[in-house]
Amino acid sequence: MVDVGEKPSTAREARASGRVRMAPETLQKLQAGTHRKGDVLATARIAAIMGAKRTHELIPLCHSLPLSSVKVAFEVEGPDTLQVSATVKTTAQTGVEMEALTAVSLAALTVYDIIPIILPYRERRAGPCQSSIIKSYPVNQMRRFTF
Repeated sequence: MVDVGEKPSTAREARASGRVRMAPETLQKLQAGTHRKGDVLATARIAAIMGAKRTHELIPLCHSLPLSSVKVAFEVEGPDTLQVSATVKTTAQTGVEMEALTAVSLAALTVYDIIPIILPYRERRAGPCQSSIIKSYPVNQMRRFTF
């Protein structure tokens, strides 16, 4: 683990995003939140926040950070794509980009995991997620603020 003990604590923020592509009908049902699994996006948001808070337990040698904020947003991009973004803030000696990436990853994985349940049975038999894919996880923004 890198020694950050000599670094001053500064306010830090990181934003990451990813996309989950699925059949347009699936995205419509996901947005409506009316299927038997309830509000998938609320579940994905909770998974993202929990993941960000536990990043140090998931990634070897990652520092444990006191997070001051984790915000997760979902936005529909076109007829078949859901964008997931997470903005994480802390005041610490190291950045929060790994926490933002973990939040986005877990939100996208939660949505992806529930997609087969949304699909009609005949589509699940052929392969539950043939038309679904998780794409790109760039860190869109990292900022450090000095006091």
